[in-house]
Amino acid sequence: MDGVPAPLRCFNERHSAEMFVDDGVETVTSVEQKKVEQSIEEVVSVYKQIHSLPQPTLLREQHYLYLKKGLRHLSDAYECLDASRPWLCFWILHSLELLEEHIPAVVASEVCQFLARCQSPTGGFAGGPGQHAHLAPTYAAVNALCIIGTEEAYNVIDREKLLDFLWSVKQPDGSFVMHVGGEVDVRSAYCAASVASLTNILTPKLFEDTTNWILSCQNWEGGLSGVPGLEAHGGYTFCGTAALVILGKEHMLDLKALLRWVISRQMRFEGGFQGRCNKLVDGCYSFWQAGLLPLLHRALFKEGESELSRQRWMFEQQALQEYILLCCQNPTGGLLDKPGPEISTTRVTA
Repeated sequence: MDGVPAPLRCFNERHSAEMFVDDGVETVTSVEQKKVEQSIEEVVSVYKQIHSLPQPTLLREQHYLYLKKGLRHLSDAYECLDASRPWLCFWILHSLELLEEHIPAVVASEVCQFLARCQSPTGGFAGGPGQHAHLAPTYAAVNALCIIGTEEAYNVIDREKLLDFLWSVKQPDGSFVMHVGGEVDVRSAYCAASVASLTNILTPKLFEDTTNWILSCQNWEGGLSGVPGLEAHGGYTFCGTAALVILGKEHMLDLKALLRWVISRQMRFEGGFQGRCNKLVDGCYSFWQAGLLPLLHRALFKEGESELSRQRWMFEQQALQEYILLCCQNPTGGLLDKPGPEISTTRVTA
């Protein structure tokens, strides 16, 4: 009935039947899997006891306050991310954008000034002022500046030198290294394609042979690995597929095999996604795996699949929503990868 929310999946009597069964063979992996399921079951059990509770919701105000604080101050725990500071700007700004929260002009300007200091004299952006240019923070910085979207933000990006930087990390086989002298993996191809597209410097010559290199990362599982010949991984699969979408070549993937692999990564009991076969559920793959599906459905629809491809993604959306909202929200704001001490009785009864 319209206006009436669907009953919670965790209230379904068949839900417990989806718990992991080790068939009497205990391994390190099986023990960890059972621990995660037990922590989720505890959260669900408490929630079930509060019969008058409405559907779980996003803690918008708490997340907003958490993000707003992060733009001005971060605790000592973030010291390990000193080489990822543009990422912190991007993550916070992108989250605020998704929450439809206004970014004050003064704060936006301060972010622009900081990211300008992260821009390398030779092009591209570094993880912090005075560091070497790297494709990952370049992606984060360019996306953050595009989210701000002001003239000041756009003027920060030196497009000519950015193109020079992209050429400096391009490899003869079509791949990209993350930085001069650095490692190759499919993330770099995506970061390069994304920033080139956003700044309108994408040319066929710059990405010559890149499509074939990315295609070589799709393995027998159906997903994509970081480099050819390795295990399929959710983050790499999203990056490779998204890069091909940007380049207009996603139809060259084995789309049916890719669809089979990604929908198999949704955990039956938890509802969230794992990143690789035989791994634990992890909240970040709510993006890497679930975010892959709209791209995949778009590609399938372009190939003539049914109208259904545009109407509903081929995974259990309610299960994923319940996992995120019940098990991953910190009551003071922010999201976790899986239930921990922060997700307490206080959380589910709030």
